[in-house]
Parts: sequence; structure tokens; C-alpha cells
Amino acid sequence: MRAMKILYRIYQIIILLPVGIVATILTATITIIGCALGGNRVWGYYPGKWWSVLVVRLALLPVSIEGREKLQKGQSYVFCSNHQGAFDIFLIYGFLCRNFKWMMKESLRKIPFVGRACAAAGFIFVDRGRPAKMKHVYEVARGTLKDGMSLLVFPEGHRTLTGKVGPYKRGAFTLADELQLPVVPLTINGSFEVLPNSGRLHFLVRHRLRLTIHEPILPVSRGPENLQRMEELSRLATISALDEQYK
Repeated sequence: MRAMKILYRIYQIIILLPVGIVATILTATITIIGCALGGNRVWGYYPGKWWSVLVVRLALLPVSIEGREKLQKGQSYVFCSNHQGAFDIFLIYGFLCRNFKWMMKESLRKIPFVGRACAAAGFIFVDRGRPAKMKHVYEVARGTLKDGMSLLVFPEGHRTLTGKVGPYKRGAFTLADELQLPVVPLTINGSFEVLPNSGRLHFLVRHRLRLTIHEPILPVSRGPENLQRMEELSRLATISALDEQYK
């Protein structure tokens, strides 16, 4: 077991890391050029999707997905997921199999290559330090979330430090209420074991990644009561499918 752990770490250094860096730069470049030439509906999704699949496969991580049959073709959704670790992004982007835009922190725009690619892809940036800009976010989302295009949000706003689900921020649910879109809770298991958020650099730990897609939560009205209802039901659904130690 120890020998396998050492071999896996060596593999990460000599294969996964350099190939991952090159793949990230190439994917960002393809996304930027493709979106400039042909629009971001295709080029803003598929390069990132296959980049994510490549990273997960290169990391030798097994994956299981439950619940894709609950989603209707052509329907736009607001997907709300727990945020266990860095590999949440690869798992969702690569294996959810729905065209969507990320809602992400404004600070991520500064990441070399990746930030520019995200902007080109039409992802929605949120500056939490400037709440007045939320009106603009809604306007962008209203123009984006149609014809089956969806939105992906981590309502906790950051990766968990314990594996458990933290308090939710209301932005995603306010948006779902405003646009009268169904909210789809997602549950991620395994990402916390693969690469936890500890503030230090870590080698990956090989562990199964599991994504559970829950039943869509339909809006029943518009306003604070509907917003609160969707938030509470979404959080309860996400927690219900967590591994026992994180409930």
C-alpha cells in the first residue's frame, strides 16, 4: 500500500502535473479563440468539458454519476452544489453533461489564461464586495439562461474546511426566483478526500468521486417565501446524499 502511494505521487509529479498545465493552457487558448470566432455556446463549454475529463482520467480517479435522468432536455436550470474541494470543478464540468455557465468570484478573473477564458466563455462573475452590481448580474443571467443553457453555483461561496456543508449565500436562489427557474441540488462526495482545502499544497489521494443529481425544485411563487423555500430544500437535498461522516 505504501509503495503504491509513493508511485502515485511520483506519477503526479512527472505526468499529471506537466500534462495538466499544458492541457490547461491549450484549453484556455482554444476557448478564447473559439469564442471570438464562433460564439461561446459551443466553445465556452466543450473545451472545458473535455479538459476536465482528461484531468480526472489522468488522475486515475474513478467516477460515478447518479440522477441524470431527472433533467429535461432543453430546460434551463440553476444547479447548486456543495463545494468539497478543487476537483469539484472537474467532476461537474466533465461529467454533469449539461451546457452551463459558472457563477464565479470576480477575483478568479485574474488567473492567467483561465480568467480570460472564463470571461470569453460567458461565465458570470460576481463581485461580493459590490452588492450594487447584482442588478447587472441578473441582467446578464437573464440574457444567458435560455434555450437550455443553465447556471452552476456553489452557494457556500468557498470550499469547505471540514467536508460538511456550510451556510448558503442567497445569490443563486434570488436569481432562480427572479428568473423563475428550477433549482437542481447537486451532492459531491469524494472530492474532500482527493484534495481538501487546507491552505497547503497536497498530493492527490486516489478516491472515488461521486456526483448525485437531485430532483429539480420548481418555483411555486415569486418573492421571499419562494426564495427561502428553494434555499432550504436545496440544502437539505444536498446534505441528504453526503457520506455519513459529513452530514
